[in-house]
Amino acid sequence: MTDPATRPHGPARRLPTMKDVADHLGVSRQLVSLVLRGADGPSAESRERILAAARELGYRPNASARLLRQSSTRTLGIAFSLGNAFQVKVVERLIAAAGERGYRMALAPINAGRGTDEAVGSLMEQRVEALAVFNPEPGSEALAAARGVVPVLQLGEWSADAMQDTVHVDEATGLRLAVEHLVGLGHEAIAFVGGRGEEPGPARARAYEDAMRQAGLGERIDVVPSDLGEEEGAEAARTVLARAVRPTALVCVSDHAAAGVLAVLARAGVAVPGEISVVGFDDSRIAALSFHDLTSVHQDVDATVEAALGVLLERLRVGGGAVAADGVDSEGGGAGVIATPAHLVVRGSTGPAPSRG
Repeated sequence: MTDPATRPHGPARRLPTMKDVADHLGVSRQLVSLVLRGADGPSAESRERILAAARELGYRPNASARLLRQSSTRTLGIAFSLGNAFQVKVVERLIAAAGERGYRMALAPINAGRGTDEAVGSLMEQRVEALAVFNPEPGSEALAAARGVVPVLQLGEWSADAMQDTVHVDEATGLRLAVEHLVGLGHEAIAFVGGRGEEPGPARARAYEDAMRQAGLGERIDVVPSDLGEEEGAEAARTVLARAVRPTALVCVSDHAAAGVLAVLARAGVAVPGEISVVGFDDSRIAALSFHDLTSVHQDVDATVEAALGVLLERLRVGGGAVAADGVDSEGGGAGVIATPAHLVVRGSTGPAPSRG
């Protein structure tokens, strides 16, 4: 028998089908189908010959065709940003956790050229039984339509819709811990880098403002506009450096924005934390890199995964529980709203406030 891996390379060829296996052996396609599905009927000799031929030809089951024949696909979908380290880690863990429960994950990346509508549409084409979406675009028609068909979970931000299931980090606690940490180090001029764009940016800015008021620093609230990305954080850092009087600490909307801040401060020769302390949000792998050593608000990946699966599988268990497009819960119950815990991981990017004297 020829090992498919040792065949000479050439033009891309189509994947072998059941018919190819049947023609190779001179048997019926129906017999091949019975063997490959593990059904009763074929003799032991037929099974051995057909399985050997399938291996020789490199046959692989067509998952899409199999799903179309099933009433239940046992497939969950998730739309997420490949550029967000936290979201990618959630997806990695979600694949494994869903598999342990007998489900597969269909993935739909969102980027500058592919929005929520396209991502959700591709997931629905794969006949997902439920789906989760990180930070969906407001007014997504595809998402509104999906909510009338399958359970939908919103991740990464709260929803104004009282009937929308959501799983979200406890930002109020996370930003309060960040501000309290800096105040304990003697900082009062604490600025927030973020607040611009879609959620969760504005929500985290509001949480920072509340934390400053709770610390008695309401008059020192200082929001430097930025989105969640590295380049946006870098631009915010340039804005700070252009000031005559700079804040002594920057709390950033994300680790990505904080990475941009750190890069600009380093190029400008501004010592971190000697002159300016920096805090991120997410505690992603970016924060733990040795050259960042970034103090960051920790989002618990495992807690997010378990909460997300719990909500989706519970909706499926009770018969779907899909929230209709008109906002009426088809099962008559309320939405599942879960705030995952947040805590502060202190690293080398924060230190005592510099003396102004």
